[in-house]
This record gives sequence, structure tokens and C-alpha cells, in this order.
Amino acid sequence: MFGYIDFFSAEIEKLKERGGYRTFLEVARMAGEFPAALKHGPGDGRRISVWCSNDYLGMGQHPLVLAAMKQAVDETGAGSGGSRNISGNHRYHVELERELADLHGMESALIFPSGYVANDAALTVLAGRLPGCVVFSDELNHASMIAGIRHSGAEKHVFRHNDMEHLEELLAGTDPALPKIIALESVYSMESDVAPLERVAELARTYNAFTYLDEVHAVGMYGPHGAGKAAELGLDGRFDVVQGTLAKAFGTAGGYVAGPAAVVDAIRSFASAFIFTTSLPPAVAAGALAAVRHLKRSDQERKQLQAKAGLLQELLRERGIPVVSEAAHIVPVLIGDAVKCREVASELLERHGYYVQPINAPSVPTGSERLRVTPTPQHSEDEIVGFARALDGVWERAGLPRRLAGALA
Repeated sequence: MFGYIDFFSAEIEKLKERGGYRTFLEVARMAGEFPAALKHGPGDGRRISVWCSNDYLGMGQHPLVLAAMKQAVDETGAGSGGSRNISGNHRYHVELERELADLHGMESALIFPSGYVANDAALTVLAGRLPGCVVFSDELNHASMIAGIRHSGAEKHVFRHNDMEHLEELLAGTDPALPKIIALESVYSMESDVAPLERVAELARTYNAFTYLDEVHAVGMYGPHGAGKAAELGLDGRFDVVQGTLAKAFGTAGGYVAGPAAVVDAIRSFASAFIFTTSLPPAVAAGALAAVRHLKRSDQERKQLQAKAGLLQELLRERGIPVVSEAAHIVPVLIGDAVKCREVASELLERHGYYVQPINAPSVPTGSERLRVTPTPQHSEDEIVGFARALDGVWERAGLPRRLAGALA
């Protein structure tokens, strides 16, 4: 007789032996005090500082966002009542979609319960319904994009990360009569690098390819009004569909796609992940709406984010601590060993009160384990200096290699 429980217990033990088993800290964010939080656990309640949040601008605790959510809860209650196919559209859903479409200069937008669902749903429909579609996907695309492409059943070609020569080679070798989709991200969160978007747009035009751009790590933080990297580079309108999230710069939860009305309507009409999923609670949509509107008119948070990220990058560079890339606001500190990565994160927390979740496979390839550090506008300059000093000491005690002067990892 097959031992089901024993099988899965053995699988977990193997994961632990490889150093890839993940544990999660019990953290209580404190409204109005970000990045401070409370670490919970047996006999614990220690105040710590969070350095790995995706709430990049601290909008999850912004007074305007909190007030909008509280008002919406008082008006509508906690939940949405079901999928929009059953319960209809709430006015906050409609207003948020209009605001997002306007942000990206698109005809239409559609919101989902998460960015993962948005990618999976949209790519399943777009690549799956175009007859004979061939998808060209960056090798470091997010798991949700990979899932959507797989679920579409379309033919897929993976091009080397940000390698435009390889992408063009693949495009040129494909039947010109077949529909094509180029799927990529603008900012890659584990590498903190930026795609060559202008060249992608040129190749798409040359080879008559449809473009799908994931801007989850860029919306709110780059470009005029926070419209993303493409907008920052003056490439507005050069990408057919933009996908974004409400859970990072906008500080709440949910995902969305924006694009031509007919395309967005097709996703709405054919995506099972939209049709059969409970919609965002109105209060969450209201909070996201407040965040989007605020960041469309305020550059203050974006400027502070870039300044704080730049300061931390400079301090780590001075200490020879290897950072994968300095092209964006995320600071990925390369360790390259799952066990040591966990040990460094543990010492930062226990000795210094700095919480950074270690990142290991499958989020990054084995041998490239790292700390994904995210300074925010709410981290003071003194806190950033303190974090760099603490990491420097932990790095020395762990016997980790230093980077050569003037070179990135």
C-alpha cells in the first residue's frame, strides 16, 4: 500500500537537507509606523524593522488609502458578494478600472484578485485564442506569466534574459503569417534590472508581434504619474497590453490589465480565472483607487524611493557587498548559498532587528540565493546607514566574498 503521508514527509525532508525549506516570520505591521512591525511568536513581541516589503512606497499605510477603505467598509461591508458575473460590478470596481485605463493611456482596464491571476488569465486567453499563436517569453518572466502561457497551449520560445539578438533570431525563424506575442517584464524583481523596452518595441513592429508588458514592479514608481517604465522612457502606446498590480506601489491587493477595449473585453469574456473568481472587496478597490489617484499627482514618494535606494546601493558598493544590479529600486544582495543566505537573514533579525526574508529556489536559480532588500521612502537615512553597517558585520562573520571595487556581481 502506498504511503501518501510518508511520501510527502520525505519530500519535505529532502527540501530541508538542500537548505531550500522556507519558514515565514509572523509579522504584525503597525498602522502609521511603517517600516516598524512587531515580531510575534512564543514569548515574543519584539519591535523590528522590515526591509523586504513589496509595499514599495508605504501606500498601504497612507492616511488617504486607510480613510478610503474605512469609508468603503462602512458603506458596503466586507466582501463583494461573489464574482462579477454573479454579483455585478461595484462602482469602486468601475471607477478603479477607469482610473487605471487613464493612467496607461489605454481604452480599457480589468481588475483581478491578484497580479498572478491577471497574468495567468490574460495570457491564457490571448495566446490560447489566437490561431497558431507563438509566444516569445523572457527566461526570467514571473511564474504567473509562465503559467498563463502554458495554460494557453500555444507554442512557446524562451529567449535569453534581455537578449534582443536572441529574441530577433527566434522571431525571424518563425512563420511571418502566424500571430506572435512577446511577453516580458519591465523591471525584474529578483535581478532589479530593466528590459530594453525600446528595442522590444522596435522588434515587435518589425515582426508584427503583439506585446504584453508586465509592469508590476514599475507602476506607481516610474514614469509620469507613475504609469511605469515604458511611460518613463517615452514609449507610451508602444505596448499593446500592460499588466500591473495594486499590491506593490499602490499598497493594497489585486492585479489588472490595461489595453485596447476589444482585447480587454475578450479577457473579461473568456478568462475562467475572471469569470469564476470572487471579485475584489469594494473596500480594497476603494483603497487602491485612492492610492492610484494620489500617485498620479504626487512625485514626492517616487523621488524619495530613488534617493533611498541609491543611498543603500552606494553604501553596499563601498563595502564590497555584491549587488546583482543597481538599475532599479530593489537591492538584491547576492549570497549564492541557501544555508548561508538563511543564516545571514537570521542574524540580521536576531542581532539587529532587521527583517529580510531569504530568497532561494525556485524564486531564483540554485546557487544564486540572495537577500532581496527593499528600502522605502519611510526608511530614514540613519536607518539605511545602520542597516548597511549591520549587513557588513554579518557578512564578515559569515566569511562571504567581497565584490571587486567598481564591479557589480
